[in-house]
Amino acid sequence: MKDKEIDEILRQAAQAPRSVDPALLDRVAGSLARSLRPVRPLPPAWVLTSGLALICVAVALAGAARLGFYGIQKLSGGERALIFPTLGVLIWLGAAAATGEMIPGSRRRIAPATLLGAGCLALLAVFGVLFHDYRTGQFVSQGVKCLTAGLLHAAPAALVSWLLLRRGFAVNPVAAGLVAGTLAGLAGVTMLELHCANFEAPHVMLWHIAVIPVSAAAGAVLGWAARVCRR
Repeated sequence: MKDKEIDEILRQAAQAPRSVDPALLDRVAGSLARSLRPVRPLPPAWVLTSGLALICVAVALAGAARLGFYGIQKLSGGERALIFPTLGVLIWLGAAAATGEMIPGSRRRIAPATLLGAGCLALLAVFGVLFHDYRTGQFVSQGVKCLTAGLLHAAPAALVSWLLLRRGFAVNPVAAGLVAGTLAGLAGVTMLELHCANFEAPHVMLWHIAVIPVSAAAGAVLGWAARVCRR
């Protein structure tokens, strides 16, 4: 059989009308209709970002109010002017990144790992500039207390943030969990800066900042577990 004959047969087969049983189409449409549910559109991205930032600030303030504002009372005006605006910027960036991860097709302004690394380095630089007391009295005992307190406040921040974003969809659950954990960790660090009056440089630079990577790691693990369950 020649190539032209084969081409002609294929052309005729492609042009031949194929009828579909209407009953089959009705069954397919019915099965799809039963699985559909009405949804509400997500709020604008700036609303979600603002909400996440406010959640972090509210959790930090509530925790410090319960434990005492000893840290901010001991800080000088210049120290406050450097620490808290830095935390505010990082919280806003984290909130924007978390919002983007939960809205498919959103532009990623900052990668999750970059946010985590840049946040830790920025706070490390700020604390290194401001605090020069390198004594290590009760380094481990006080450090574990602050780390625990920071993580205990990161947890509710993460939970309330999830409630706000639960109608979104994380295409990459691990990245979304990493960002959410980083944001929650920043809430915990903010609470510690308001509350903790131990300004020994090793304590602040290790135990306070450690809240962020530990919280981020927990978020990434939860995101990985969610991806496994989804599959």
